[in-house]
Amino acid sequence: MKAVAIPKKSGGERTLGIPTVSDRIAQATVKLVLEPQVEPYFHDDSYGYRPGKSAHQAIAVTRKRCWRHDWVLEFDIKGLFDNIDHGLLMKAVRCHTNCRWVLLYIERWLTAPMQKKDGTIISRDRGTPQGGVISPLLANLFLHYAFGRWMATNFPKLPFCRYADDALIHCRSHKQAIYLRSELESRLRECGLELHPVKTKVVYCKDIHRKQEYEAIQFDFLGYTFCPRCSKNRYGRLFVNFTPAISRSAAKSIRQTVRRWRLQLKSEKTIEDLARIFRPAIQGWINYYCKFYPSAFQPIANHLDRFLVRWAMRKFKRFRGHQRRALHWLGRIAQRQRFLFPHWRAGFVPPTGTMGAR
Repeated sequence: MKAVAIPKKSGGERTLGIPTVSDRIAQATVKLVLEPQVEPYFHDDSYGYRPGKSAHQAIAVTRKRCWRHDWVLEFDIKGLFDNIDHGLLMKAVRCHTNCRWVLLYIERWLTAPMQKKDGTIISRDRGTPQGGVISPLLANLFLHYAFGRWMATNFPKLPFCRYADDALIHCRSHKQAIYLRSELESRLRECGLELHPVKTKVVYCKDIHRKQEYEAIQFDFLGYTFCPRCSKNRYGRLFVNFTPAISRSAAKSIRQTVRRWRLQLKSEKTIEDLARIFRPAIQGWINYYCKFYPSAFQPIANHLDRFLVRWAMRKFKRFRGHQRRALHWLGRIAQRQRFLFPHWRAGFVPPTGTMGAR
């Protein structure tokens, strides 16, 4: 198994264990056998890496529950994939299958050493490597017993939502959330896991009806930030609602990606060429981040259009030094060919006035 280090959004590196092609095929085969046997036992509020479940479903159910419950315990399991206890995991696997070859292969994959780029061999006695086909299923199975089943037994009236190692538990009071955090910390410690000290916190779901003051009134979950926002009711009146929108870190990552495209330097391309090259990425952002509170995507759409304006000023002599003219031209293009770029089609059409450079 090859060890590959990739950068983490929060800083540092994450090590992936990339199996060989033959191992990937074998892991996919084991997954096809094991998944139907364990899926019926998983909790309905577990959404990560499961057939028929999605991140949008997790966000939607979390939004509704934040309207009904005043408090949220947001937590993250520190280094989940690197710290899963092999003995406990194999015990969980044996609860659902006695197929000898399935057990044999899973045990071999768990203990297989990883080879770094310089040839150094890393032995492993804990964890299931990220990058393997079978790893998400094994992590879900481990957390089913470490967390999901424990919650259903000990706190059956408290709804939760888990997506891999990110999870939320909705509570009725601050006191209950603090107590639950202590109990959860003890439970995970029993299973060889640890709550992330920075990413675990109690949040107050403040809105127009909740007047209490509290230091933490927002949290991030699956690329969205849940916090108090101005919304319109059915009568068109503004009110403060606790709802999700694209997170600041996700928006920053998108803007950095757009900068790396350096599309303003591609003056040899037509605007149709640019649309064809970058349409898949933009469409993916629109599909994911405009599902809830889509107006929060407007600054990113403006960011894209600023680079298109800079491209036009570089490509056409008549626009050099004339940002307003370039923007007006881009606005006319967007009106005539709205389906050219996905953010135009979604309604984020560039204005025909001035656009401040950034």
